[in-house]
Amino acid sequence: MFLELHPTNPNPRHVKMILECLQDDGVIIFPTDTIYGVGGSIRSPKVLDRVCRIKGIKKEKANFSFIFHDLSMLSEFTKPINNEVYKMMKRNLPGPFTFILNANNNIPRIFQSKKKTIGIRIPDQPIITNLVEELGSPIMTTSLVDEEDEMGRYLTDPEEIYEKYKDLVDIVINGGSGEHVASTVVDCTEEEPMIVRQGKGVLD
Repeated sequence: MFLELHPTNPNPRHVKMILECLQDDGVIIFPTDTIYGVGGSIRSPKVLDRVCRIKGIKKEKANFSFIFHDLSMLSEFTKPINNEVYKMMKRNLPGPFTFILNANNNIPRIFQSKKKTIGIRIPDQPIITNLVEELGSPIMTTSLVDEEDEMGRYLTDPEEIYEKYKDLVDIVINGGSGEHVASTVVDCTEEEPMIVRQGKGVLD
């Protein structure tokens, strides 16, 4: 299914369809403030299996991020973070960043692994953050890379994405053209935060 959503005034019927899909182990493709992502509810083991198959990766080695609505969701999934890291995240979010934090014991259960870290995203893109808020739990996400492109570029055209993935996912959300640049990844698991991938975001 190919659904267009307005970022600030979405069709309530379309929102309801997407939420029902997510609650029913559905996998969706959606816009962020950088590149398009693929994922679904973190509460569904089936979603994890499906996305790993789509990406051709093993569950144990998967590096998924969680999309939050806001920072109030942190304590459910991460170990306590210090004030400086929290202030830095608050300054830069919503925005094109992935913050890697030490995970608490909820994460291994979700991933069925010994995963000890978690990537957190709060994109400056109301379509996906509003869906997370309505769903009441984070959405697991990984980026859409064009596997046929030797440069590993990202797919940016929603219609092209739909044609490529329509038989593999349940819904593709058209939120306009995506970016060519991924998020900036900041590792906050050690004493000093460190940028491990410079992407679209410039850290404040």
